[in-house]
Amino acid sequence: MRGRSTLVTCESCGRAVPRDKAVIYEKAISFNTELKTANDVRFFERRKVYYCISCAKHRGIFEIKKRDAIRKAARRGI
Repeated sequence: MRGRSTLVTCESCGRAVPRDKAVIYEKAISFNTELKTANDVRFFERRKVYYCISCAKHRGIFEIKKRDAIRKAARRGI
């Protein structure tokens, strides 16, 4: 995509980063009441989170994405 891309906010530091430069990481969030009864409420959500390059490097997002890619490739048999 050429031209000015939309800006997204870094989840960690709040910096405005162009969307094509930001690191996209899918985060799994789970909420539960932990009542251990029949009324126990559980909710799982997957959310896209954007990080700037420096925060992604500092938090180790690149290593996590690399490990996930290797795991997916092993499952496919490559």
